[in-house]
Amino acid sequence: MQKNLFLIFTLILLASCKDKVSNKEILLDSSGNINHVSVVIDNEWWDGSVGEAIRGVLAAPIYGLPQDEPLFTINQIPPSVFSGFVTKNRTILKIEESNNSGITILENVYAQPQKVVVISGKSKQEIIDGINENASKIVDIFRNEELAERQRQMNKSPHKYKSIENKLNLTIQFPSAYKIAIESDNFFWIRKDITTGTTNLMIFDVPYNAIKRNDSLISQIVKLRDSIGKVYIKGRQDGEMTADGKKIESYMITEDAYAPFLRETILDNKPTLESKGIWDLKADFMGGPFINYAIDDKINKRWVIVEGFAFAPSVEKRDYMLELEAIIKTVKIK
Repeated sequence: MQKNLFLIFTLILLASCKDKVSNKEILLDSSGNINHVSVVIDNEWWDGSVGEAIRGVLAAPIYGLPQDEPLFTINQIPPSVFSGFVTKNRTILKIEESNNSGITILENVYAQPQKVVVISGKSKQEIIDGINENASKIVDIFRNEELAERQRQMNKSPHKYKSIENKLNLTIQFPSAYKIAIESDNFFWIRKDITTGTTNLMIFDVPYNAIKRNDSLISQIVKLRDSIGKVYIKGRQDGEMTADGKKIESYMITEDAYAPFLRETILDNKPTLESKGIWDLKADFMGGPFINYAIDDKINKRWVIVEGFAFAPSVEKRDYMLELEAIIKTVKIK
């Protein structure tokens, strides 16, 4: 009797283990390029008003880049061919005609990690309304997934610099491909060479009274970053003499022809000012986008400034800026 019970228990245990292994084998790793979204929708709807509504949300131009670039690159897939490897994309938007109208957010349906957003409705208009009413939510879901994916990728080769933590009392995660270009007591310029230029980070702190919460916030941030650029981020001709004997001043400034965007957000559970705009070099022909976070570190009576900026002429900059944002959002203040 005991042998029979033991045999039954063993068979149940083996079956349970087999199911677990089977489930793991079915849920493969997700795939896909950064900022690429698969849209599962009928061809006819894609070519009509529903497709227009989707493109208006997912392919809207990103603010803060020198040229228009879409939020996401879209790959349309008819439902009839949505199977096999095409279901493994990390971010998927599905359009379904159904008696139940609304939005459903699913995780790890066909692969992991994965976000699947389903918009359903009884008619084209109901689906269009669902897309427009949930536009911000859809974009945030996919962007957060892409930021998390970029952070996962970068964590495979973490940097080992201890001086940032020692001098600024904070930690920040970035890949070892980034090197410290300039280091002082409270300022770091960190950069990575890319095919057509560089991606860059600036990390520093300023006294708590350096930024005052009033109607001139954006002007204060512009003035602050321009003053830092004048000291640390020099142009190629800085210090050289002109033909008439004048010394050239060339350093990073904020492009005044492009109004920076400013909003309040939260970073490391602290109130933060996020600004985006265009930088250029005074007396030079270099420039590009920047994203700047001023973190209200009230406990330590300071503002921590972390900025990412890219120099990548003649190529799209969207994915470079997402990488910099992903890095900045790992910051932890002690």
